[in-house]
Amino acid sequence: MASEDDAVKKAMIVDARARNISHNVRCTECGSQSIEDSQADIAILLRKLIRDEIQSGKTDKDIYKKLEDEFGETVLYTPKFDMQTAALWLLPLLIAGSAAGVWAYNRHKQKTNVHIMALNLVRGVPLTPKEKETMLDTLTPPHSQGARTPFWWRRWQGQ
Repeated sequence: MASEDDAVKKAMIVDARARNISHNVRCTECGSQSIEDSQADIAILLRKLIRDEIQSGKTDKDIYKKLEDEFGETVLYTPKFDMQTAALWLLPLLIAGSAAGVWAYNRHKQKTNVHIMALNLVRGVPLTPKEKETMLDTLTPPHSQGARTPFWWRRWQGQ
């Protein structure tokens, strides 16, 4: 009875591992489905190959490596990080950074918009250096109390 239970548990473990691997491998014929979801002949053969490899004692990493060697890197849904795939992995960070930069610029522009309008009003009007200094002192927003300027900003500004 115990050996029968062990055989059932081992079969369940093999099946679970095979399904996990099969969900992460792209069907080479369909392209948009995993081999677990596909009913193409190649997908059926690959599922059998995966089960045979698991039963022969191979690790998941070894099985992924074998599939990648035989079918190329595109057979895996999660490409590895190297120089060829760096753009694929870093593009979301670049997009998020660009969006944050645009947001910060617009926010800065919104805060200083009143000052720009005031400067535009006096543009073309000759001012003495004392008047220019007074105007800049008046139009320059005060530093907020309690908020410190970040270190990197002070360093970039040369303060």
